[in-house]
Amino acid sequence: MTGGRGRPREFCRRSCRQRDYEARRRAEDLGIGDAQLIVARAELDDLYDRLYVLEAAIEDVERDLAAADPPGEQDYREALEWILEAARPLVSRRLGEGEAG
Repeated sequence: MTGGRGRPREFCRRSCRQRDYEARRRAEDLGIGDAQLIVARAELDDLYDRLYVLEAAIEDVERDLAAADPPGEQDYREALEWILEAARPLVSRRLGEGEAG
């Protein structure tokens, strides 16, 4: 069974359509193209910091697993926990939403 006649909905609500219209108008006023994005410096710095923590955790895990010859189940569990701990702040963070937990 099909959803209905006409073209599929692009927005979930009228308010979402309105926000998109406002964003396009503001971008046009500022001369910003579709491929450009404005992000506050503090948000970008926060994102870079969180990515650095994840990168360091990956390096730690690679080093620790290489040192364990051969790595056992507990080594892998600890490695996974370390990676997840470093990745969770990235998962909860969305640009443009201010500080997240």
